[in-house]
Amino acid sequence: MKTNSLKTVISVVIPVFNEEENIKKLAYEIDHSLKNYKHEVIFVDDGSNDNTKVEILNLNELKQVRLISHKKCYGQSVAMRTGILNSKYNIIATLDGDGQNDPKDIPKMIEVYNKNKNKSVLVAGIRSKRKDSLNKRFASRIAKLIRKILFSDEHPDSGCGIRVFNKDLYLSIPFFNHMHRFFTVLAKRYNADVIGVNVNHRERLQGQSKYTNFGRALVGISDVLGVLWLLKRNPEEISFEEFKK
Repeated sequence: MKTNSLKTVISVVIPVFNEEENIKKLAYEIDHSLKNYKHEVIFVDDGSNDNTKVEILNLNELKQVRLISHKKCYGQSVAMRTGILNSKYNIIATLDGDGQNDPKDIPKMIEVYNKNKNKSVLVAGIRSKRKDSLNKRFASRIAKLIRKILFSDEHPDSGCGIRVFNKDLYLSIPFFNHMHRFFTVLAKRYNADVIGVNVNHRERLQGQSKYTNFGRALVGISDVLGVLWLLKRNPEEISFEEFKK
């Protein structure tokens, strides 16, 4: 680990819904992976109806862990936004709450971010060997093809949840629900460099996925139309120079 790692402060934001079986292991993995960084870990409980909240509150040894709880389920993008808006630090890392993203990848993503911190940048994970079901991988390939055709999205894994970016970049993009699925497309349109980093992908620690291909498809149609409208309305980067008298 580089000696300047303690100079980097980072907020890790994790939206969770009914992940009681995964909280403790994931929290301690993050703590170990970021032991050389000043950091906070924000779990945003999105209206869980199991013991997710209790499990987070029981993490007494991990003083950097914070809990924010929604009174009902608003969705992953809303939970992520709640965490980012309430974060203490400007560098944000996000990952999913099911344990499939490996916290050990965060430090190398931070290093890539720091090497490019003088410009707007999104460091986005690329899962080289996905540990998902055949149906889920097939659906992701279809979604990837649609994004490439409609949005010219060249990032090979826009659905990967582990990312590192600056809070200002996130806040510069108009918010809408489900925007986390299009973050790489939107970040690029808002003049950020999207840098891919190969990351590990694991089997789900415990429990079952909350998503279905049918459910994704239902919300996907309106989301695609909304993103197309947003990209059309947002002007491309404006080039200018200032002349001094």
